[in-house]
Amino acid sequence: MRILCVIPVRGGSKGIPRKNLKPIAGKPLVAWTIEQALDAKTALAPEIELDVVVSTDDKELADIAREYGAEVPFMRPAELAEDTTATEPVIEHAIEFMSHEDRRPDAVMLLQATSPVRLPGTLERAVRQFAASDSDSMVGVIPIGPFIWAATEPPTAQYEVMARPRRQELTRETFRYRENGSMYITKTEIYEEFHNRLAGKIELFMLEDIEGVDIDAPIDFSVAEHQLEQIQKNVN
Repeated sequence: MRILCVIPVRGGSKGIPRKNLKPIAGKPLVAWTIEQALDAKTALAPEIELDVVVSTDDKELADIAREYGAEVPFMRPAELAEDTTATEPVIEHAIEFMSHEDRRPDAVMLLQATSPVRLPGTLERAVRQFAASDSDSMVGVIPIGPFIWAATEPPTAQYEVMARPRRQELTRETFRYRENGSMYITKTEIYEEFHNRLAGKIELFMLEDIEGVDIDAPIDFSVAEHQLEQIQKNVN
């Protein structure tokens, strides 16, 4: 099985300027995701081939990506690097380029650099789970309790309020799961047919609570940095 790992990073960012280059726990933000993907590549060889590619429109980001070991075989076109650009066309552009290079993938692993907190072995486990399954796409999720409400009028509970379950009674089926944007794995044909990262038979990939941070605001950097430092301390 050949999997194309795409890490999309733009040079521009409205919320946090140049955030993909911003240092966090001693490295540029994008470097953490690159290194995690390369660790998975090493652990998976040779039964699964993983190509780690950064898609960017920014020369400085491209140089950093290469420095940390990722491939940057193309520069992303400007029309695919706007604030309103969806992720799917970016992935399809990478698929098309790699296919023209006779490296067409069977599936694509999409990793968001803004979710840098991943435990050692997480990406390897995700790829193995996908390869062993019969799913068409897979999404990384964080388990949360079932006590979810919708702000309708009147408000409606997403659980049975007259039969509130105890925590120890919760099962895989009664938990709810939050998609955190960290990781998706999708068969190439799904992108080509549906132009979406999730379609066909979808499988959930369970992430740990600590892996749930998504950097959207400056405070998120502090949270992610603390978690990355703790993980590194435990590894060392």
